[in-house]
Parts: sequence; C-alpha cells; structure tokens
Amino acid sequence: MRSFFLVLSLMFTVFLTPAYAVDPGERLADPELEERARNLSQGLRCLVCQNQSIDGSDAPLARDLRILVRDRLSAGDSDDEVMAYVVARYGEFVLLRPRFHGRTWLLWGAPFIILLVGAMAVLLMLRRRTGDETVPISLSDVEKSRLEDIVNNSEKL
Repeated sequence: MRSFFLVLSLMFTVFLTPAYAVDPGERLADPELEERARNLSQGLRCLVCQNQSIDGSDAPLARDLRILVRDRLSAGDSDDEVMAYVVARYGEFVLLRPRFHGRTWLLWGAPFIILLVGAMAVLLMLRRRTGDETVPISLSDVEKSRLEDIVNNSEKL
C-alpha cells in the first residue's frame, strides 16, 4: 500500500510541475545569466500564443525570442537594454505587463472608470428609490362598487 502512495505522489509531482519550453540547447552556461534570461522571458508575451510567456511557449517565434534574449544578455546588455531592444523591435504588445504611459492610460484606468460609473449608477438608482413610491389611486363610484362585488363574490367561494 505504501508503494502505491509513493508511486501516486511521484506521478502527481511529475505531472503537476510546470513544464517550460526552454530546450536544453538554449540554456546559457552561466547560471546567473540563465536566471536573468528566464526572468526576462517570463515577462515577454508569445506573439503566436498571445496569452502565454515565451518561457512556456513551444512556438518557433517564442524560441527565436528566447534565443534573442539570451544573445543580448551574452553580449553584455542589461535587463533594461534587452527589454528596450525587444520592445523597439516588436512593439509594446510583446510585454505581458504593459508600461504605464500616454498610450496605455486607458488600459490601466478602465477598471477604475467602470467601477466609478457603476457606483454612480447604483447611487442614482438608490436615490430614485428612496422617494415616495406610493401613488394614491382614486376610484370612481362605479369602480368601487365593482371592486366590492368582486371581493364579496370571492369570499363566498
């Protein structure tokens, strides 16, 4: 029984660990540079997958971007220089977390704007609701007698 649980736990460990798409041939010999490359590639969007970092994508373009990042780091570029180079070449879309500036203010501000508009709508609805909602209805004599007949006939049933 113990061996069954040991095998089961090993299977979960193997199958539930994240799989990265970095090939062993892409890895840099220097562990510090490799760590920097992995950190940078986790912040870059795969242009094919679009919702995944290049670190976890198997797409050929993601592989090319990973190699480009490693080449730039090997050439002595800083992390900021590598990111600036990639953004200059592929545009802001390549960043998984876009920078805050004039062109992206709406992207960052939209949730707050929507929240503010929703709060204002709720406040307006509550303000309208607090007014006197009962409107007195005046019935004519014919309507009153008909209503009494309906009520009296329903009591007999």
